[in-house]
Amino acid sequence: MIFVLKNINNGVNIDNRNRIHPFYMVHISNDGEVICDYLNHKKLLDDIRLLCRGKNKPDMELCRRFNEETDDGRDMEEMSLLLSDAINSIIDVKEESDIDSLFSAGVTSALMSKVNGLENVELICFLVIKD
Repeated sequence: MIFVLKNINNGVNIDNRNRIHPFYMVHISNDGEVICDYLNHKKLLDDIRLLCRGKNKPDMELCRRFNEETDDGRDMEEMSLLLSDAINSIIDVKEESDIDSLFSAGVTSALMSKVNGLENVELICFLVIKD
């Protein structure tokens, strides 16, 4: 899954490194492993472009499979868990960045602004990737 999220607290750019703020993009596998974190948005956009190249319509067979797996969108528990994992990955990357900034020259980002979780973001869209 690729999630595109929007930080709804517009006054917060959680580490001033996200060049597409207030938007955050995360590519996450079905088992919750982060494939591409929010700081690598150029790579992620390139990946999306590659995945969607030559396609101007949804793949109806994949849509059918997704609808079957989610009971036509009524059972989104697995997607919700992946969304939670994606949001947690943003928080984890931010915390790692804060720790690194404590031990480098210049201003630290530690203890500045914070994203606490689902209540701070809005799901803009998601892209389901199936083979």
